[in-house]
Amino acid sequence: MAGTLHLVATPIGNLGDVTARAVEVLRRVAFIVCEDTRHSGPWLRSLGVTAPLLSLPAFAEKERARGILQRLEAGEDGALVTDAGSPGISDPGEYLVSEALARGVRVVPVPGPSALIAALSASGLPSGRFHFVGFPPRGQSDRDAVLEELAGLRATLVFYESARRLGDTLADLRRVLGARRAVVARELTKVHEEFVRGTLDELAARYAAEPPPGEVVVLVEGRSEAPRWSEVEVRTALEAGLGRGERLKALSTEVARQAGWTGAEVYRLGLKGRR
Repeated sequence: MAGTLHLVATPIGNLGDVTARAVEVLRRVAFIVCEDTRHSGPWLRSLGVTAPLLSLPAFAEKERARGILQRLEAGEDGALVTDAGSPGISDPGEYLVSEALARGVRVVPVPGPSALIAALSASGLPSGRFHFVGFPPRGQSDRDAVLEELAGLRATLVFYESARRLGDTLADLRRVLGARRAVVARELTKVHEEFVRGTLDELAARYAAEPPPGEVVVLVEGRSEAPRWSEVEVRTALEAGLGRGERLKALSTEVARQAGWTGAEVYRLGLKGRR
């Protein structure tokens, strides 16, 4: 009989957030898979965990998963932890879980800390419907395409982002999504935890010159309930903008933000109108 793979959530800052169940599981499994053994090793030893550690960094997940899967198939129980939070959520683990399930290995979540949920719960933005984006693409064209897809969603948008790219990301969010309410949640559960609330204009200006220290989650309110523009209204706005000499690409993004369309839809309509 195959063993069990336990997905154990670990603290995202405050070490007191580890659950009693997580500690019990980590102490009894045959081995523990870590994103970085140098990071997790000292913490695990402080909990009295003596199981051997295996490294599973994101860049080598598929390559190293093979040996882990063989041990699980042979009947050993293992646990997966990452540097912080829940495995597989913008962290290594998604591939290992998929392959384990395909091979008949039982996968059990051991829930706990999550930067996504912590930030959303205290953001002050609507939490009944939300869309988790994870880390946005770094390339400008890919990033714009993703943001345009999200522009029409009536759900709070949640992003993870590197602090050093925060200013650029906020500027892109403002350009594509407009002047929406947003929150920058920083250093969650740590001593210097901070929630900065405002509009995308205000936050983009605040972080334009100097990135903040620490880990960052960005939350943006979803599109309002304003009705979607008709095709005639979009065409009229495009004709007016082009008549003023505006470039179609930039104009499409601005019209899409107001109209509840995607930038790609407006751009195609504008190209069609030029023929």
